[in-house]
Amino acid sequence: MHRTLSVASSPVRDLLALTSRPEVISFAGGLPAPELFDLDGVRAAYDVALRDRSVLQYAPTEGNRALRSLVAARLTGRGLPTSDVLITTGSQQALTLVATALLEPGAVVAVEEPTYLAALQCFQMAGARIVPVAGDADGLDPAALRSVVEAERPAMLYLVPTFANPTGRTLSAARRAEIAALAEEHSFWVVEDDPYGELRYRGSAVAPLASISDRTVYLGSFSKIGAPGMRLGWLRAPEDLLRTLVIVKQAADLHTSTVDQAAAAVYLKDNDLDAHVARLCVEYGARRDAMIEALPGTVPVDTTWTDPDGGMFVWLRLPGDVDTAELLQEALRHDVAFVPGAPFFATTPDHATFRMSFTTNTPDEIAEGMARLAKVFR
Repeated sequence: MHRTLSVASSPVRDLLALTSRPEVISFAGGLPAPELFDLDGVRAAYDVALRDRSVLQYAPTEGNRALRSLVAARLTGRGLPTSDVLITTGSQQALTLVATALLEPGAVVAVEEPTYLAALQCFQMAGARIVPVAGDADGLDPAALRSVVEAERPAMLYLVPTFANPTGRTLSAARRAEIAALAEEHSFWVVEDDPYGELRYRGSAVAPLASISDRTVYLGSFSKIGAPGMRLGWLRAPEDLLRTLVIVKQAADLHTSTVDQAAAAVYLKDNDLDAHVARLCVEYGARRDAMIEALPGTVPVDTTWTDPDGGMFVWLRLPGDVDTAELLQEALRHDVAFVPGAPFFATTPDHATFRMSFTTNTPDEIAEGMARLAKVFR
């Protein structure tokens, strides 16, 4: 009970309540653009799925057989040969299942600094000790990881290697190979969280870590390329571990929503998801460009920021001794919002950092939001 009580609420989730006023332009949440949901396709998929009454019944823990097959084929087509997956209630549940199965209280989890804050919450709930690993523009630094591995003997390394949350950075292919070799050498698990990988706006895809290491658990999601409200994710792992994770999921919730899985299977069979993702990439790429182009006229001189090839986020650091949590209060008075960076750090926060998402707003809304932010920073 003490462990649970010591885990803080997510500031992003708290911010969503503060930014729900329609006049607020929010760059806070990593939300897909609702106007880009394939509403007609999803509605038709549910209509077809509901012709079979069994989709309202209990179902196997592993997930809908057709959906698992379709997801496995899709991963294989993206260069990650896959025979089976476990369907989860969003990739967030997949992460929780992995933490439950692989982490004893006091176990060490290595994470890139900064990293996805809900992962930090998950590991805190598991009673793990979180150790940060330094990185740079090319993602996590393998030399820094080796130092942490030799000193701390982690059970697990958690990574968002492609268009990371919160930084937007992508781990280079060379570094992925080094990390995979380290995992083999020191027998720790790599958890590769990949919700953004298909949202690439320039450059070439980098092969998943899971395609080069058998010590990798790969997490995927329908939330960023489909609809987050369906709460559908998947988990790819070595066969023995996958069996264990099925048992852990049985104890957690028996199975993910039967009707949502059935509708997703129909949707993937009857629609061209690749074409839908291509449309998202065109729209989101324009929004990314609008935000990056507006930054020099928005933020103070000597501010630094990432320039992501895809995903949803830009990560910024203001010059000097400043606390972006305090600036956020002023921003909200100007009806604009971002996420302060401190909660994304496992140990020593950098209060001058913050994250902005570009996917939720149109280029015109981004321009207006950046004009409001410029007043805050002035």
